[in-house]
Amino acid sequence: MTFFSNYINLVLIAIALISGGMLLWPTLRRGGSAGLSAAEATQIINRRNAVVVDLRPAAEFANGHLPSARQIEFAELQAKVAQLAKNRSNPVLLVCQTGQQSRKARRVVKEAGYEEVHVLEGGLNAWQQAGMPVVKHGGSK
Repeated sequence: MTFFSNYINLVLIAIALISGGMLLWPTLRRGGSAGLSAAEATQIINRRNAVVVDLRPAAEFANGHLPSARQIEFAELQAKVAQLAKNRSNPVLLVCQTGQQSRKARRVVKEAGYEEVHVLEGGLNAWQQAGMPVVKHGGSK
């Protein structure tokens, strides 16, 4: 019991609890569904043949998108969610400009029965910052 009566030990315990909480905060804030980095997204696309769905408007999609991405506007997702993939066990990767809309869309796609739904963390912005290829008007950038 003398361990807890020592002031220095109590301060160290408090520091450990606070730092642990700060490490967990981002995961708790996102609801435990962290997105994939650009490198992780590339692996799931190449190794597991993930279906890439770009949620941005057609004009933004034409200005640049991930290779093999299909464009379905966020507003149309609810109506077209059944057309994403023939096999609902295939991974689905949702992409938008910053990752915010993709997180919202994730719930819609999961509720439609798709087993594995991922979000590109940071969206197309993060993809481009990582130096990954972007297709623009039928060519590669």
